[in-house]
Amino acid sequence: MILDLDIGNTLSKWRLKDAESSEIRSRGAVWTREEWRPGADIPDLDVVEAVRISSVARAAVLEETVTLLRRQVRHVYVAHSTPEALGVVNGYDEPGRLGVDRWLGALAGYQLAGGCCAVDCGSAITIDFVLPGGAHLGGFIVPGLRLMKESLKLGTQNVAIDPESEADALLEPGRRTVDAVNHGIYMAAVSAINRIYSEVCDQQGVALPVLLTGGDARVISRGVQVPHAVWPDMVYGGLEASFPLTFAERAGKLSGAPAVPKPVSLEKIRAGLAFSMLL
Repeated sequence: MILDLDIGNTLSKWRLKDAESSEIRSRGAVWTREEWRPGADIPDLDVVEAVRISSVARAAVLEETVTLLRRQVRHVYVAHSTPEALGVVNGYDEPGRLGVDRWLGALAGYQLAGGCCAVDCGSAITIDFVLPGGAHLGGFIVPGLRLMKESLKLGTQNVAIDPESEADALLEPGRRTVDAVNHGIYMAAVSAINRIYSEVCDQQGVALPVLLTGGDARVISRGVQVPHAVWPDMVYGGLEASFPLTFAERAGKLSGAPAVPKPVSLEKIRAGLAFSMLL
C-alpha cells in the first residue's frame, strides 16, 4: 500500500492507495500533530510500503513525521518546491518559499491540462497560473470562507455555508445576520476568483482551464463564472506525478482527474472584463 499525506497547519488528510491496482482503499482527515499514532490517526504502517508527503506545517511537525515513518516504512518521499519540475518553471523569486501544496497543484494541473488556473479553496484561497509552455506566473492568496467569517467576530463562526446551496441564493441579500455574513463572504470569494482569472487571462493573452480543489471547492465552484472542474485529489495528483510508484502513475494517469474543462474564448473573457469595468 501507498500512504499519501497532505499535512496542513491545522488539518491533515491521508489516503491509502493500492500499489498494484492504483485503487484508493481508504482516506481520512485528522488534526495535525507532531506525534502521529499509526492505527489511529493514520493507517497501520504494517501494510504500507511507501509514503509520499506534502506538508505546509511547521518544520518540527514534518521532521517528527518523517522520523516516525522512516522507522517503519521502507520508502518515504517528501515533496519540496523547486525551481523547475515536470516541465513547469516556478515563478517565485525564491522558489523554495512557494507553498508546496500550491506547487503540487500547479504540477498536477499542468500534467492534466498543459496550462491552467489552479484554485485551492481551503483556509486561504490560493489562485495560481501556469501557462501552456510551463511557465508558472505566481499567484494570489485571499482569505478563505472560514477566515473571512472569523475576522468579523460576529458570533456566526459555527454556522457554515450549506454546500448544497445554489449560487443564486448565496448572492441574494441576507435577511438574518448569519445569512448576510455567509452571502457576503461568498460574494467576496467568488468575485475575487472571477476577477483575478479574467485579469490574468487578459494580461497573458490566453484562456486557461480552471481547476478547483480544497474543502470549500464544491460550494465556491457554483459561483465561478467560467468553465471549470473540481478535482479533490489535485495535491495528491501532484504527489503522484512527482513520485510515480504504480504502473498507472508511471503511465501518466492521475487519480480522480476530471475531464479538462474547455475555457471560453479570450474574446468573451475580455468582453466580460470590459463590461465589469463600466459598472
